[in-house]
Amino acid sequence: MVALSLRAWAPVFASFEAVLGPAVYRHLYPDWSRSQAGAVERVCRDPGTRVRVAVEDGRPVGFVAVVVHDETHDEPGSGEVEVLAVDPAAQRRGIGRALLDDGVAQLRAAGVRIVAIGTGGDPGHAPARRTYEAAGFTALPLVRYHRLL
Repeated sequence: MVALSLRAWAPVFASFEAVLGPAVYRHLYPDWSRSQAGAVERVCRDPGTRVRVAVEDGRPVGFVAVVVHDETHDEPGSGEVEVLAVDPAAQRRGIGRALLDDGVAQLRAAGVRIVAIGTGGDPGHAPARRTYEAAGFTALPLVRYHRLL
């Protein structure tokens, strides 16, 4: 899953660099692949996370990881799609939407009443935003600014 996610997110991090500029990008993401690999591994190994994998011809082509928030969370009764990634070679064939729908169904079956998913506002995340909006998610635009000192 880690290697698949790195292939899927390479264009996203290229988009980050284009938006932020090389100096800010290098400061924020000095080794994005290592930090992303660690984050994906942590999410997938977390016993509280439910992971589903899409497989074609015996190989993984995508995965979704969801989590149910308990009463200690800021939003009890909620759940979140923590990670959703589709191998670039398998994108634009409905796999991401099928994984998203499966993740939402898992959360619904667990009694979750509201689901959140986060993504970037940069051009590299545009396909993800289209998928989430088509699935009925409503965006709450947030802006985070960066400036190198």
